[in-house]
Parts: sequence; structure tokens; C-alpha cells
Amino acid sequence: MTLSSLQQARSIARPSREQMLNREFSVQQFWNQNRDLFERAWSEWQTENEAKLPQLDSSIFDPKLRAAVEQAWVDPTAEGAVKDLWEEVFPGVYRAQFFDVERLAALREYLDGVADADIPLRPPYGIVLNRGGAMLDPRSEGYLAAPGFQGFYREMMDAYMRPVSRLLFPDVVGYDTQTFGFSIRWQASKDTSLRPHSDASAVTLNINLNLPGEGYSGSAVSFIDPVSRRVEKLTFEPGTALIHHGSVPHASEPITEGERYNFVLWLYGQHGQIPHGSTPTPQISAKDRWSVPTEEFDNFAPF
Repeated sequence: MTLSSLQQARSIARPSREQMLNREFSVQQFWNQNRDLFERAWSEWQTENEAKLPQLDSSIFDPKLRAAVEQAWVDPTAEGAVKDLWEEVFPGVYRAQFFDVERLAALREYLDGVADADIPLRPPYGIVLNRGGAMLDPRSEGYLAAPGFQGFYREMMDAYMRPVSRLLFPDVVGYDTQTFGFSIRWQASKDTSLRPHSDASAVTLNINLNLPGEGYSGSAVSFIDPVSRRVEKLTFEPGTALIHHGSVPHASEPITEGERYNFVLWLYGQHGQIPHGSTPTPQISAKDRWSVPTEEFDNFAPF
């Protein structure tokens, strides 16, 4: 009997955590050799579960943000309403309600279904390996290729993150053509923290996926002012997001109780290019800010 792609993906032998941590060549071979199989498996899974999976659409986004963003795409001169929703909570770090708290449960339900699908997903292993996370972008090995999610992911990046980044950080224009993303899950009993670091991105967007009442202790995001060395520990409520240049030093403080779920999304230029202090700030129109780059996606992935 011929097995379906979904059945094959579920039965395949997977790399161990130790092999992934050691960056063994066999791990990269595993993801590369099975890429097409896993993409077909995710399509089959989506079709098989279509009737019971929540719809991931624009209703997931916070109503105020969604209304302002949709209006700006129609009339870019109205973009000030989008900018007004972002509060600077630390030098160069802004916070806003990104997802609708009432609809966040639908996104989490979809992601719970993904976790139960038993299709291999590559966890993020940049500085450390996060066992509860997954790669989100097609440039990554073992990414979450479910068609329903990929449409939503593309909307997050193209319709929301990029124009917001250009509004708040004008110097990133031209360094925002490429997308990258992953999910993380901090657990008091497993993966608890991340030491101070900067990101290999022009802009980083960090979105809290915890549901109301789904509390945790610790796990603040600490930001470090590179000039004054002042440290600020920031927490964010369900569905809220923090956005900043990737160069801003930050860390995830240890989680001591409960779990914290996040999307971490990056923008950068072709082949990983990011702006530096001497980079001149391009002067572009509002119309150009609210546009999608025509450059093709390259295959560069930071990790």
C-alpha cells in the first residue's frame, strides 16, 4: 500500500535534539532532502482538517490597528493614524496592540493543531534551541508550510510589519525586502531564557501570543541602552507587540512559572544586509512606504 505524504512525514525518523544542537551535517540533509515531502504533507493536513481549523484572516489583527492599516493602504497620507498607535516605551522600542485579544484564541487553536499534526518542524536554534518553537518562513528548513498559515504570515509581513517599520524607522527602507520568522515557547521546566544579544535583522517584531488569563512569572524582555547602559525590563500583554531595530541589545529574562508564547519576525535586505549608523536615511513618499518590494526572495536564512 502506498503511503500518503502525510503518513510518510509522520513516520519518518527525525534528528535528535543533540544532533540539532551540534549542527550535524546529517540534520541539514534531513531537512533539505525531505522539503518537498513535508510541504506536501502540510497541504494534505490542511485539506484534511479544513472544516475544523480556525480561519486565519485579517480579523486576527487588533481592530484599531487593522482599520488604520487598511485605510493607509487605500490612502497612504492617512498613515499617521497607524503611527499614533505605537508608543515608545524605551529609546527605539515601540509597543502596540497587534492581535485582537478576542480572536487570539483562534490563532492559538490553529497553532495547537499544528503541534498535534506530527509533521516534522524545525525548531529555532540560533543562540539556543527552543524546543517548543518552529520556523515560519519558506526560506527556512523544516518551516511551517501549511497553506492557511502561510497566507496569514505573508499578510503579517507585507501588509503590517514592513510599512509600520518604515514609519517608525525610516533608515530601514531598502533593508526590508526579505522576511524571516519563528515562534518560540518559553517554559519554566525546559527552555527558560536567552542571554543579551542583538538580532541579525534591520527590524524585529516580537508578538506575545499568550491568551488572557494565561499568566507566567518572569520572562520579561530586557532592553539595554547602548549609550547610557540603562536596562529596562518590559512585559507585554496578550496580543501586544514590541518592535525595534535588530541592533538594540536585548535579552529574555528567565521564566520561573508558566509558559510564554511568541512570534518573532524579522526584516532585512538581500543576503542579510542591515542598516548601520552611517547609513543615510532614504527620503520616500507615503505611497512608497505602503508598497510591497518587487525584489525576489533570496534563500539566505540567518540560522
